Amino acid sequence: MRILLINPNTTASVTDLVAGHVRRIAPEATVVPVTGRFGARYIATRAAVAVAGHAALDALAAHVAGCDAVYLACFGDPGLPALQEVSPVPVVGMAEASCRAAAAAGRRFGIVTGGVNWPAMLTEFVMLQGLGGQLTGIRAVAPTGGEIARDPDRALAQLAAACRACAEEDGAEAVILGGAGLAGLAERVQPQVPCPVVCSVEAGTRAVLVAARSAARRSAADPVPSIGLAPPLDRLLLQAP
Repeated sequence: MRILLINPNTTASVTDLVAGHVRRIAPEATVVPVTGRFGARYIATRAAVAVAGHAALDALAAHVAGCDAVYLACFGDPGLPALQEVSPVPVVGMAEASCRAAAAAGRRFGIVTGGVNWPAMLTEFVMLQGLGGQLTGIRAVAPTGGEIARDPDRALAQLAAACRACAEEDGAEAVILGGAGLAGLAERVQPQVPCPVVCSVEAGTRAVLVAARSAARRSAADPVPSIGLAPPLDRLLLQAP
């Protein structure tokens, strides 16, 4: 089983961090990690999200051949519907998978992430998933996900406090610790939080494994003539052989 792991952030160390966790969770899978070829070092604004969607499509086109599924390993899932539309294999987004896992059995859930711009964007995302009625709130700590990835110990107390507040003040029955740069931190904050803490990287990994095992290859989308794109992406949008 080959999983294409796309990190549309342009920080390779974050790609390596996530890929390492995916390999530990799913040793049976071959992980093909790809870092965005252009765009923000760590996505934290709407403009960066828009560029990241293009970067994710670019990576898909160049590397999807021979893979059984795609893991869009960026909390916020930039470009996810577009990737799902044109990919020949299933595409799973980290944020979507995390929200589905946290909301299972009707649980009310909160989200904790890094970067002050994310709450509004993630609220919109959850609403589009049809889960707005189960969302208790989103809390963001000041360091961005990229900063947390570089020095996780420094942010651990802030993340734990935010997760506790989701449970104790907002009424969350589960809390997502969301972000590629926060990989592996859920288990470290869990002892300080009175409800389950969902690791977004793990939730996405488990969802993409299910998708890879169960889904057939998809039919081509309608052709989209384009100009100025990288040749692999141009061919993908045209569905050329």
